[in-house]
Amino acid sequence: MNRPSARMGLTNSVVVTTATSAASSAFGAQTTQIRVATTAACYYKVGDPSATPTAAATDVLLPANRVEYIRITPGQKIAFFNPGATMTVSVVEISQ
Repeated sequence: MNRPSARMGLTNSVVVTTATSAASSAFGAQTTQIRVATTAACYYKVGDPSATPTAAATDVLLPANRVEYIRITPGQKIAFFNPGATMTVSVVEISQ
């Protein structure tokens, strides 16, 4: 699938510990999309700027070894949850 070109911005590594949700920092004012990659399966939830989201096993599943592009609103945050292992998720901010 062809995507319009975009600018890769800041990389935000989120460390997720066993059975605990971990959230990113708020995304920048020019960020409209994020690129998420991980080597282990996890769940994620995007939240509004007014609160820090908490991900759980009932949220969206990101399979292992996948890259996902997610449309967001500037200022939002993303949280990750992995019930079985400590892991690091790479989150890259993208702007047009």
